[in-house]
Amino acid sequence: MRWLLILTVCLGFCHAGAAPARAAMAEIKAGQNGHFLTTAEINGSPVNVIVDTGASAVALSFEDAGEVGIDTRDLVFDVPASTANGTVMAARITIRRIVIDGVRVDDVQGAVLPQGALNGTLLGMSFLSRLQSFKVQDGILYLRN
Repeated sequence: MRWLLILTVCLGFCHAGAAPARAAMAEIKAGQNGHFLTTAEINGSPVNVIVDTGASAVALSFEDAGEVGIDTRDLVFDVPASTANGTVMAARITIRRIVIDGVRVDDVQGAVLPQGALNGTLLGMSFLSRLQSFKVQDGILYLRN
């Protein structure tokens, strides 16, 4: 699977919400290429994601957005997003729920990129910053809320 890494998504907002009451922890082992690939449940649907601390927000491919119930017909692509292949216009969204092995964050700010602009979905800082903690140690990414 080919991944295009988002360098910056200029969304102009950051949501700092409270973490869920119950604590949960997830561990994601780095792949041979050093990337942290996992399956996240986004709005109740499984989606393969790459965890990317260099991405300011969760960035869904157009195709994955449709799979998780986002009506792609109503999206407004008016936010500049820098990718490995240049700048594209993205659409702001709020993701109802993201869960990885019991680690859950609700109402996550994100963006949908235009069709063909991104292969796969990036789980960026708009998700990670809402956790109690995340760290990488010995090739394992630990997520905790």
